[in-house]
Amino acid sequence: MGTLELARLQFASTTIFHYFFVPMSIGLALIIAIMQTIYVVKGDDIYKRMTKFWGTLFLINFAVGVVTGILQEFQFGMNWSTYSRFIGDVFGPSLAIEGLLAFFMESTFIGIWVFGWDRLSKKVHLLSIWLVSIGTILSAFWILSANAFMQHPVGYEVADGRAQMTSIGEILTNGHLWVQFPHVLFAAFATGAFLIAGVSAWKIARKHDVEMFKKSFKISIIVATVSALFVSMFGHQQAQYLVESQPMKLAAAEALWNTSEDPAPFTLIANIDTETQENSYDIQIPGLLSLFSYNKFSGQVEGMNQLQAEYEAKYGPGDYIPPVKTVFWSFRIMVFSGMAMLLLGLYGWYASRKDILDKKPFFTNVMVYAISLPFIANTFGWIMTEMGRQPWVVFGVMQTEDAVSPSVTFNEVLFSFVSFTLLYAILAGITIYLFVKHIKKKDHQEKTSKEIDDPFDVSEEEAAPHVT
Repeated sequence: MGTLELARLQFASTTIFHYFFVPMSIGLALIIAIMQTIYVVKGDDIYKRMTKFWGTLFLINFAVGVVTGILQEFQFGMNWSTYSRFIGDVFGPSLAIEGLLAFFMESTFIGIWVFGWDRLSKKVHLLSIWLVSIGTILSAFWILSANAFMQHPVGYEVADGRAQMTSIGEILTNGHLWVQFPHVLFAAFATGAFLIAGVSAWKIARKHDVEMFKKSFKISIIVATVSALFVSMFGHQQAQYLVESQPMKLAAAEALWNTSEDPAPFTLIANIDTETQENSYDIQIPGLLSLFSYNKFSGQVEGMNQLQAEYEAKYGPGDYIPPVKTVFWSFRIMVFSGMAMLLLGLYGWYASRKDILDKKPFFTNVMVYAISLPFIANTFGWIMTEMGRQPWVVFGVMQTEDAVSPSVTFNEVLFSFVSFTLLYAILAGITIYLFVKHIKKKDHQEKTSKEIDDPFDVSEEEAAPHVT
């Protein structure tokens, strides 16, 4: 393993770990805002208790997500300085706006929300959590606008050896962004929803405040089901976009070595041999790949060998075929996880409407394990997205091997890799401990000022001496 491979491994590991927290923050913020809205409309204190319970998990998650995100961005200057110098004038504005606008908005209104109980009117306080939710969504948008440029570069020109932005409008209307953003956004909503549904199912099975957690489950399972449905719809649009923008990624996701027959079959599973470029023991569904690609049961899909020849003619000699096995299986793990989410969501919605959750111990146990499904789908979806673009760091413009820092040594990258891994292990342990401790609490009733043990439950009397 050389410096390049280790730098890539470090970026992948830190990004995957950071992305455990990002969609959870987006999903939790939305659902907490919905719960508090119901509280303000109905005036039922059970929804206030729900808001505070899930709000504590949101704050823990948000805090750890901030730390992991800072460490991730360090790597652009550490291990990928060549990339940063070349593409920074295009890539940088999106990251800057995300930090100065969206993240600032999130953090400001989180503070107002946390300390605004009993200080602000109900409606103004409710507005603060909705602004937090909007801020998380805007953060995702600006980050994805940068990633979409890497997938499909637009609105730039190369001058003085560097890429320079020519149109912010083109970057913000990038076709890849507008199929990727809704797909990622609804996956984030599903992530927060499955966390709440799974924890609620665990609470219901153990008879902890059953009424409150049944209501939590009902709200979250509706969000989970609708989100899973939209994830599949926008994922379908994204696959169709790849037919034109990144056909090599689509071919790799199908392990399609040569241009398909017409109509093109969809391969469920296959034993892939990259040396002979043959697949054995494959199970296929006739015509389904054509339907996914063109919305009709006809049409060929280009194979990797034919695309390799086209890319050599366009970009020069080189190997333009990504790691086929990684892309192929990542895509299937993502899709199968998404299908499981949709099925569980539909049944959970039915069980919640019939009020039979406490009579279905097997299902409630399954829902606890189902918390992992959106995390699995998110992780392997991003692995497929980023590995399917290889060997490019910016498609058609800059290859990954040309983006690494020229002066960074193997030992330096190894040191930072080990350091980051140890730090992330500590953060993971702390996060799990705090989550489990909070979830296992049996008493979720409102507390008096003498019993306060979290930042939400500060009464006006206790806070007054500190106001100047």
